[in-house]
Amino acid sequence: MSKLSIQCEVFGADSIALRSLDWERNRFDIEFGLRNGTTYNSFLINGSKTALIDTSHLKFQQIWLNKIKEYVNPKQIHYLIISHTEPDHSGLINDLLELNPEIEIIASKVAIQFLANQIHRPFNSRAVKSGDQIDLGINQTSGIHHQFQFISAPNLHWPDTIFSFDKGTSILYTCDAFGLHYCSNELFDKDAEIIAEDFRYYYDCLMGPNARSVVQALKRIDELAEINTIAVGHGPLLHHNLNRWVNDYREWSKQRNQHENYAAICYISQYGFCDQLSQAIAHGIGKAGAQGQLIDLQATDSQELSNLISEAKAVIAPTWPSEPDIDLQNSIGTLLAALKQKQLIAVYDSYGGNDEPIDSVASQLRSFEQKEAFKPLRVKEEPNGKTYQEFEEAGTDLGQVLNQNKNISMMKSLNNDLDKALGRLSGGLYVVTASQGKTNNLRQSAMVASWVSQASFKPPGLTVAVAKDRAIESLMQIGDRFVINVLREDNYKHLLRHFLKRFPPGADRFSGVNILENVAKGGPVLTDALAFLSCQVKQKLEGPDHWIIYAIVEQGNVADAEARTAVHHRKVGNHY
Repeated sequence: MSKLSIQCEVFGADSIALRSLDWERNRFDIEFGLRNGTTYNSFLINGSKTALIDTSHLKFQQIWLNKIKEYVNPKQIHYLIISHTEPDHSGLINDLLELNPEIEIIASKVAIQFLANQIHRPFNSRAVKSGDQIDLGINQTSGIHHQFQFISAPNLHWPDTIFSFDKGTSILYTCDAFGLHYCSNELFDKDAEIIAEDFRYYYDCLMGPNARSVVQALKRIDELAEINTIAVGHGPLLHHNLNRWVNDYREWSKQRNQHENYAAICYISQYGFCDQLSQAIAHGIGKAGAQGQLIDLQATDSQELSNLISEAKAVIAPTWPSEPDIDLQNSIGTLLAALKQKQLIAVYDSYGGNDEPIDSVASQLRSFEQKEAFKPLRVKEEPNGKTYQEFEEAGTDLGQVLNQNKNISMMKSLNNDLDKALGRLSGGLYVVTASQGKTNNLRQSAMVASWVSQASFKPPGLTVAVAKDRAIESLMQIGDRFVINVLREDNYKHLLRHFLKRFPPGADRFSGVNILENVAKGGPVLTDALAFLSCQVKQKLEGPDHWIIYAIVEQGNVADAEARTAVHHRKVGNHY
């Protein structure tokens, strides 16, 4: 099978899906792993006029353009609707304009501003917002009247996003929202269980950090007539299990929005590495069960910006250009004016090439001598996987602070007798290690575990429970490898003390510990461990506060056949 291919299928009346299949892509955005590749979906709709919704990734340039020409003369495309300007959906706009300079680009006002800086050529455009419409007219063959209504959906997951609803077919086009990174020849979501885990993972990574914006978008969707299909920008189109996916978004976003204390994570769209770095912080906050709100300083209305900043428990800001344009300068002024005395404050490097020094920005932010949310995150070279891991860990630490009172309350909520009874469930003592990448891009982590159990004989398998806010969880996605180090009863306390201590974001978990590298696939082996098991993740089951990970054991060895495993006995069972 070709690494890159195009699938073209009719999926609605006068509507053709052109799905660019990227079978081997294994990373996206901020170093989230992919196990099933991804797709970049665009759509042709024919009334008496023709509209194209989104283009594709630049890597599909020739095969995508050739495929478009099989279905329509590019000069006959009247409208190009841009859902948002992220390069994987807008990468071929310039090529399309070369073929048809007269095409009218329909997009949000912010998207048109972004495009002006992105494609460096004049183009016809029309800015639209919620409630605006364009009329494609009646298709003479089907007799269907295609009329598009637009919905503003900022921050899903870019600030310039719009949804498009075709009243003639009741198809809603949402680009990133409701999507998933899953590459297959299956056009629709026929088997919900096959894609459910990827659907949730995608939500957690890209939509969860903007749960407030998801809720607002859902309210606007509820006002539409009945929806037949959601045509997404990534993965299979949603049709057979539509209610399930929409209700999932509704429930997950409701859960995230229950938190009064949220962190406002500011970024400057399309400046340096702001987009990706801010998402890493937001993802970390979400892992801790806390709420983050991504805020684009470039595009957010001044009144909304002021409200979001003033109501936040914590505010995280990037370094900004040393000479910002007037609009950004006004937004920075609004940000500084909205800060409150008891807020937690943090700053991170944008690595934009012309940044205001990070210590200068930190000084301006802490005008009321607010407490530091975390140490300044300094970026001294182009960000890589290790950088994103550090940012995610900083976010997780902050999320734990935001949830501190809630967690204490939960610890006290269980019945005392029940607590003691749960505590009588003993377990072994283990250190789970994981490692990905090489040299400067090496991502490593470790944690103490006691909830480990054998789960199958053939193939040999085990389960391990990993708290959602553990840093190592990001390295234990389906397909990833890790190592279980079994601690020995007569020599474990030094390892327990070391791996139970709090590590600052990005710290080397293995500094000062003797390890054996290149012994097992997936992570370091501790020299003083009794035994090790090298495992590959096959399935993940979500619990309220832990992921239950089922893994196949691929390799193992025992250092001392006579020694015994260290055992852990707890007094209570409602917290570690």
